[in-house]
Amino acid sequence: MNALDVLKKRGFVAQMTHESEMREAFERDQVVFYCGFDPTADSLHIGHYLALMAMAWMQKMGHVPIVLMGGGTGMVGDPDKADEMRKMMPIDEIDHNVERFVAQVKRFIDFEDGKAILLNNADWLRHLNYAAFIREYGIHFSVNRMLSADKYKTKFEGSGLNFFELNYMVMQAYDFLELKRRHGCVLQVGGSDQWSNIVAGIDLIRRVEGELAFGMTFNLLTRFDGEKMGKTLGGALWLDAGKTSPHDFYQYLRDSADSDVHKYLCMLTFLPLEEINELCAVEGAALNRAKEVLAYEVTKIVHGEEAAKKAGNRVQTVTMSKSEFGEGMTILDLLVWAKFAPSKSEARRAVQQGGASVDGEKVTDIGHVVTAHEFLLQKGKKDIVKIVVE
Repeated sequence: MNALDVLKKRGFVAQMTHESEMREAFERDQVVFYCGFDPTADSLHIGHYLALMAMAWMQKMGHVPIVLMGGGTGMVGDPDKADEMRKMMPIDEIDHNVERFVAQVKRFIDFEDGKAILLNNADWLRHLNYAAFIREYGIHFSVNRMLSADKYKTKFEGSGLNFFELNYMVMQAYDFLELKRRHGCVLQVGGSDQWSNIVAGIDLIRRVEGELAFGMTFNLLTRFDGEKMGKTLGGALWLDAGKTSPHDFYQYLRDSADSDVHKYLCMLTFLPLEEINELCAVEGAALNRAKEVLAYEVTKIVHGEEAAKKAGNRVQTVTMSKSEFGEGMTILDLLVWAKFAPSKSEARRAVQQGGASVDGEKVTDIGHVVTAHEFLLQKGKKDIVKIVVE
């Protein structure tokens, strides 16, 4: 099957350029394509995961992804809010975030034997001669056309758009040209909010190289109410277990609205469409099975099978009074309180043998004090409870 058809059937595609030519390229050649990831935080989130899943599907179909870290473009940042300028991060913070991103993307994309390419645009953008660069490529960009793009127009009409921010589109377009020259990359993919930047890169390649390139954007992950999927009380739904625990990650997906389950299964898992349709061909409480499959499959891809199994355990929630909990309780007292150990000596033995954990983190210090007012307590593989202090 053509990779384009796979992406369409699973609901990824929002917009594309040159559909017939792109389809022919997927049929005829091994297509080299890229997606950029600006390191605006120290972890990827569920929105990045969607793009990585689309890339993984194209890789499965025999095409070659370039994962481009934005160590260069991240120094400017894509204008994303009408009322404020994106925070400028120190270079060492950008480089740290890139390292974190690199470790995470390797869970989803196979880089062995030349099956994918990992690059950082800092390698060329940070060393440009600005005067020479703008002289050679600046003439190909119309400010009027830039301001017609939604994100630039909104920013211009909001707090105003400065020249620093206008550089982002030029830099991203140049990335596409650079990847075309270095690796024969002919397709850029990204979120639907990247459409104007992608089109700018295609136009630059046409003007400078006289060659055709393609663009494709993916639908943003939204909930039934139109809000972006992954927005939680604590912020984004992160792929880093230290920022969003596997349990919370699993539970967020398990609590998906009935109307969203089919869409999420198609876009966030590798399950065949026939199996997804069968899982979702029910209503009401019977749809809970599809939600559990969704939560398990995505958590398994992101955090591994063992973490998914643990997160999928049905966890009983118990409450403890603030007066009893005080300023905190030791791990030994908690194990006894939860009836996971008949005595402190048994609890001590469990801790010393590595059989106790709090929020998925193993506790080996018998004097460890838990102060959080909501946490998972676990002993061994089967004894697990959620304790809420109130």
